[in-house]
Amino acid sequence: MSGKAPARSWSAWPLLAGLLLASGLALAMGVAVGSTGFALDWSAADPMQAQILWQIRLPRSAGAWLAGALLGLAGAITQGLFRNPLADPYLLGSAAGARLGVALSLAVLGGTPMGMQWLERLGLTGAAFLGTLAGVSLALTMAKGVEHSLRLLLAGVVVGVVLGAITDLITLAQPDTLRTMQAFVLGTTSFLGWPSIVLMGGVLLLSLAVALGASEALDALTLGEATAQSLGVRLGAVRLLLICAFALATGTAVAQTGMIAFVGLVAPHLVRNLCRGSHRQLLLLSACAGGLLLLAADILSRWLMAPQELPVGVITAILGGGYLLRLMHKRRYGGRA
Repeated sequence: MSGKAPARSWSAWPLLAGLLLASGLALAMGVAVGSTGFALDWSAADPMQAQILWQIRLPRSAGAWLAGALLGLAGAITQGLFRNPLADPYLLGSAAGARLGVALSLAVLGGTPMGMQWLERLGLTGAAFLGTLAGVSLALTMAKGVEHSLRLLLAGVVVGVVLGAITDLITLAQPDTLRTMQAFVLGTTSFLGWPSIVLMGGVLLLSLAVALGASEALDALTLGEATAQSLGVRLGAVRLLLICAFALATGTAVAQTGMIAFVGLVAPHLVRNLCRGSHRQLLLLSACAGGLLLLAADILSRWLMAPQELPVGVITAILGGGYLLRLMHKRRYGGRA
């Protein structure tokens, strides 16, 4: 009924165990799915087949889970920090900064042999990461710090619009960059390898540790900023710490996979719909849910139209948008939230 807790609410730790089990099964399926369908022979008898399984499919699948976990964690942080269920990891200009970083690197460095050497060293992943940090830094500068959450949100919107317009001007002036930019905007897991896994795994552990350390402050923020301050929460320090954590997580995920839609927005909603708990539990569960969502979308993107691949960002947008529409419909007509 409307206003009551969901009848099928899970406890946090059984739900975490279920998400991890489902993630393990999805990882095995991801290793088995290729351009020709399912390949369940994981023996090393064929060196070529073994290389495909363990050097391409396994790091791609594990990397997809890690990227989704980073986005799910970042989404839970932003929604808790700004007390806004519509907040997502691409808040505060992070997505627009990443796009601008990629567009600038392609336009400035991609046209000459010397530029291509620098682009090869820096990589589009590095350009996207630097662009993400630049976008968030610009939003913080415009907001004159982290003291006012509404000012931060408005600054993020303004930075996103302005940087997006600059990116569009660059791509119009350099039409050769459109194809690469399209792949980045739609998201892809095709280029994930073992170095990406090491990087994303380390960032996930660091961001999760910071977020869990501030989880009690997020719980206090649910009661309002005045109440949180009366409970001894140093809002300025907590906001800055959490913004750094979600910017680092978002920048790393975007740098490795491009701009994948809806994972960071849907994962915390999915967890809250299944389980009522503290932010410590929500952060862990959102990371696992985000990883499972992106890995499942990656498997579908490879399997639905094999041997061709669909952009994984299109799959996440369809699945995530459909879930949110269903959730809104149930709440509108008094179903379980």
